[in-house]
Amino acid sequence: MVSATSSSSSAAGRRVALLTLGCARNEVDSEELAARLHADGWQVSTDGEGADVVLVNTCGFVEKAKQDSIQTLLAAAETGAKVVAAGCMAERYGRELADSLPEAQAVLGFDDYPEIAARLDAVLAGTELPAHTPRDRRELLPLTPVARQRSGVVVPGHGGAAETGRPADSALLADEHTPAHLRPVLRRRLDSGPVASLKLASGCDRRCAFCAIPAFRGAFVSRTPDELLAEAEWLAKSGVRELVLVSENSTSYGKDLGDPRLLEKLLPQLAAVDGIVRVRASYLQPAETRPGLVEAIATTPGVAAYFDLSFQHSSEPVLRRMRRFGSTDRFLDLLATARELAPDAGARSNFIVGFPGETRADVEELVRFLSAARLDAIGVFDYSDEDGTEAAGLPGKVSAATVKRRYDRLAALADELCSQRAEERIGATVEVLVDSVDGGVVEGRAAHQAPEVDGSTTLVAPEDGTVDLTALRPGDLVRATVTGTEGVDLIAVPDGMISAAPRRVG
Repeated sequence: MVSATSSSSSAAGRRVALLTLGCARNEVDSEELAARLHADGWQVSTDGEGADVVLVNTCGFVEKAKQDSIQTLLAAAETGAKVVAAGCMAERYGRELADSLPEAQAVLGFDDYPEIAARLDAVLAGTELPAHTPRDRRELLPLTPVARQRSGVVVPGHGGAAETGRPADSALLADEHTPAHLRPVLRRRLDSGPVASLKLASGCDRRCAFCAIPAFRGAFVSRTPDELLAEAEWLAKSGVRELVLVSENSTSYGKDLGDPRLLEKLLPQLAAVDGIVRVRASYLQPAETRPGLVEAIATTPGVAAYFDLSFQHSSEPVLRRMRRFGSTDRFLDLLATARELAPDAGARSNFIVGFPGETRADVEELVRFLSAARLDAIGVFDYSDEDGTEAAGLPGKVSAATVKRRYDRLAALADELCSQRAEERIGATVEVLVDSVDGGVVEGRAAHQAPEVDGSTTLVAPEDGTVDLTALRPGDLVRATVTGTEGVDLIAVPDGMISAAPRRVG
């Protein structure tokens, strides 16, 4: 579904397959691209078979993601379709990627997104397009956050009807003066599941030594609350039941709108949208997670008591070299504050091992933190140099053999600790959003389980047969009792329906 009407064009009947790699933010960007293409008459799908053009929304964050992007582009070329690279890797490398990958007919940057249909028309016509020229996108926006809102810079996932100049279903022509709730939503869903990401903001103003994202994603820019609420309502009408709020740094939301506490005000408004039963905040920076935000996440009805905290390490010397803040004890205090308000709150984080200068004592400090933190999900990454980052030039590089040894140790510890944390939930009551019902197997997620990254909950019928699982549908929110675990995954027996998803008639 898309709120902009289709228009006849020379692209009518032409088919594009949109393949998305990387994070949930990229998924939102792809759905904006899908809306733009659909509005210009393209048939949009996620299946490359029979497509005239395969548009790959690449990821360029770490080496493995870049390799996955290249392999996807090469596989797309084997289908015989025209291949176009977009997304973070294309934005980050541009001409370099085009030169090394002649299989791609075009390499586009974010500035091409408003004219994506015209770009694909040109590719299909055999026109050679100049490869995107990378630049530091932080330099495109004013240094002062509050001056960024009307900059006119293209920010993926922030598109509006005023850019397209196309009428909405109501025949309303929108411009920059049209209130956000009256503008058509520039988004076309690429799946029909009960969960969808909602992009709070794009870019980042932090200068973490290991991260290249701000250079190609740009400075931090929030979307306005009325725009977010309008999109949330649109998503709910399309069948979405859970909203996952995404950005590069959600705790910065609102600082460029003059209110750094805006997220804690927005959460209850999103939770009150008709049809939405769960709102989940993600990408929280520990140093910016204020007590008011902790309270809002932990206590607001309809908001998951879930803390996706970007710790990265817990040794203070390593964090300082990373240009981050915190320590084992400060992070444990933050988690304790959340659990005082919501004892069953979920928490997850990612960690880098082998950062330049990391010592054995630093590793032991990280082990101390992980052993005490009771995290539900832990991602462990082995450090590698990234182009254009400060860390790539730091002294004290840890040998590859040592990095691997530390990674293997921490990854094994993480698996053990997360399994133990799941076992602690046996006997607890959880609220499970059903994601899928397939062949009698009902899969969903409790409040502490984000989509795709934190495990899942399998609902099973009790031995007495008092619960009929066949009546459940994706989008149902049910109360269940945890009876077992498999690693981080839970097994639970439904106790009752909290909120049934609307049943489709016919």
